[in-house]
Amino acid sequence: MEGEVAYGNMFRALAPMYYRGSAAAIIVYDITKEETFSTLKNWVKELRQHGPPNIVVAIAGNKCDLIDVREVMERDAKDYADSIHAVFVETSAKNAININELFIEISRRIPSTDANPPSGGKGFKLRRQPSEPKRSCC
Repeated sequence: MEGEVAYGNMFRALAPMYYRGSAAAIIVYDITKEETFSTLKNWVKELRQHGPPNIVVAIAGNKCDLIDVREVMERDAKDYADSIHAVFVETSAKNAININELFIEISRRIPSTDANPPSGGKGFKLRRQPSEPKRSCC
């Protein structure tokens, strides 16, 4: 356990390097492990305190294909996401459920950039795809 704590603290110290200047952050928890949802809340606090002020936050409950061993209720996670104005979706990376939908919803919330950036700009513009019907995990 000590090694995990030391590794977690080390990563937490480096985290601002990774999200500095980011437009969005996806924070993932495992729906089959309640402690990952508690840890997620700490990461949200960290991001709100030290991240960019207008960052779009998305919360993804992964492993929704394992509903028989669920520990985090979808309603609880959805309510928390709503309370912090975050995108929420349950996903399954294994079965590719709601992954595209997660990124589409994030792109909808990122403010659009000027269509004519100053010369020499190296930016790019995200284009929205027509929405597909959402697939429900369970």
